[in-house]
Amino acid sequence: MTPDNSGAPPCAPPDFNPRKPKITLPKLACDTHAHILGPIAKYAYSPARVYTPPDCLLGDYQKMLATLGVERAVLVQPSVYGSDNTVMLAAMREAGSKFRGVAVVEDNISDAELKTLNAAGVRGVRVNIVDVKDRKPGTLPMTELTALAKRIAKLDGGWHMEFLMHCDEFPDMDRTFADFPVDIVLGHLGYMKTSLGVNNSGFQALLRLMKAGKAWVKFTGPYRISGEPLPHADTNAFAHALIAANKERVLWGTDWPHVMVKNAMPNDGDLCDLLSSWIPDAATREQVLVRNPATLYGF
Repeated sequence: MTPDNSGAPPCAPPDFNPRKPKITLPKLACDTHAHILGPIAKYAYSPARVYTPPDCLLGDYQKMLATLGVERAVLVQPSVYGSDNTVMLAAMREAGSKFRGVAVVEDNISDAELKTLNAAGVRGVRVNIVDVKDRKPGTLPMTELTALAKRIAKLDGGWHMEFLMHCDEFPDMDRTFADFPVDIVLGHLGYMKTSLGVNNSGFQALLRLMKAGKAWVKFTGPYRISGEPLPHADTNAFAHALIAANKERVLWGTDWPHVMVKNAMPNDGDLCDLLSSWIPDAATREQVLVRNPATLYGF
């Protein structure tokens, strides 16, 4: 099966030779954000995608996890497959009970299909408003999102809704999501350029949502928001502010295989070591890497 490559430029592969990090992760640490891609020869990418990745397979990912010392993982449906979760679900089945998933679904998905996803280990739905064509910044289809959220709230697995969105585009997000039927999750420390500063109104609204216990934030993809090279020191203030807002609502993830990275491809061992600066306290790291994902994803 050959993907349609029209209008979707290729992106670089990850470093398939991860280095062992200097930091030692706690037992049952969880990577809450990664994608499995391919094999291209078997699974077609969506023609609506905005990039074309190389094969990044479960075996490659598990090798990286073993090197870092990570025992649990959450696979997130990548935009290149649209709402066809076949690749993610196949990887989850092969990996077993230490994996969970976050799926992309259509608004008209049946209750039976949702229950099937729940039984497979899916614990949330992903809404991507960034990697889409004809993007309209600062807008969310709240009527449709609320309707879907009410449906997934009934699932016994305890589902959430994960957004790929730039928090700086939503200075009122604390009011927008104050009465949302399920918790929301944002990636990449809020996915806002560090040059905007921690006092940005959107970031402050996100902190308020976290303090209210309505939002979770993933410490992922610092290269997507930083204006500096590794170790991306300009992300530290954001990490510390998020921890201070509510350390029980912070997660961590590798963002493997680092799709659409424009600069030098980072090594996952180096990225893992950023935890020393983001979360200097070992007890808090255990909270973020073990207890928080166990709560959200039902490990």
